Amino acid sequence: MSPPAQIGRSSGTPSTSSNTPSVGAGANGITSARDFDTIESALEAIRDGKAVVVMDNEDRENEGDLIFAAEKATPELLAFTIRYSSGYICVGMHPDRLDELDLPLMVKENTDPLRTQYTVSVDAAEGVTTGISAADRAKTICILGDYSVKSPSSLRRPGHVLPLRARKSGVLERGGHTEAAIDLTRLAGLNPAGALCELVNDDGTMKRRNDCIAFAREHGLKLVTISDLAAYRRLHNC
Repeated sequence: MSPPAQIGRSSGTPSTSSNTPSVGAGANGITSARDFDTIESALEAIRDGKAVVVMDNEDRENEGDLIFAAEKATPELLAFTIRYSSGYICVGMHPDRLDELDLPLMVKENTDPLRTQYTVSVDAAEGVTTGISAADRAKTICILGDYSVKSPSSLRRPGHVLPLRARKSGVLERGGHTEAAIDLTRLAGLNPAGALCELVNDDGTMKRRNDCIAFAREHGLKLVTISDLAAYRRLHNC
């Protein structure tokens, strides 16, 4: 399945700039800075409604997530994401937005090892059928990312999309994909809400660093790391 036009980028060697991407070793060999793209190029892709691949640290989950702006969600983006991921699509969101939509945490006591803060699941209240199709989930995700939609009644509970409560200070407070989603969208000049889902191999195992590098190259996607995003924020005080 080839990515729709808004998902990928033109092929070519990943660019370099003053925010030089970090170097890390993958499970199947050694990776270099040239395997990763700049944060600026990822922000441009997010701004244009494309998905990017974001890696966390190898000593954390060592996983790559597809991330794109919630307000830019389309059925095509969702279909591509579902095809190559776990299908468990979440939306990283700012706490103030979740409070506005009256989306409380899923459980009172969080025993998740990484303290990922899931809220109650949701579907769009109107314009969807069962809520699980790519088109239905795109509709729901767009509502979460559309800050002009303020009524909690715009969503029904439970549903098929999982909002995640991000830390207010983003990746500078917690180095997770949830925080990367809100930082990337905010820095791209969009509403701080980003859809995210873990990439998986055809056999169901998680894509690790070198798998994600190959996947990004195959589909023309920008590939960045959370550590580089944090460094970019510190460098630019943003």
